[in-house]
Amino acid sequence: MPTVRFRDRTIDCSRGALLRTVLRDAGLTPHNGLADRLNCGGLGTCGTCAVGVEGATSDPTARERRRLDFPPHDPDDGLRLACQTRVRGDLDVTKHDGFWGQHVDEDEGEDEDED
Repeated sequence: MPTVRFRDRTIDCSRGALLRTVLRDAGLTPHNGLADRLNCGGLGTCGTCAVGVEGATSDPTARERRRLDFPPHDPDDGLRLACQTRVRGDLDVTKHDGFWGQHVDEDEGEDEDED
């Protein structure tokens, strides 16, 4: 049985479960602020459930790829939509700042002293 680690919680879930459902069933949300109420309800169209994921998941769906290729998201940030991502094994999930969770640490991996 896979485990999902999110915001200092560990949740057991079934293999193949949707990440959004796993979080919601545990009383957690993959959304920030008002996005918890203002979202597409898991249809993969709004992008507000974008999260960083480390671990075994399903491949991105076409709908997910299209949404994450559209601003304010950047396809190079490696985010996933919780509503489109199926849990295939243990996961570490991170929610970034911003309405859509789009504020991935921009200076990660960059030199600080660029002149």
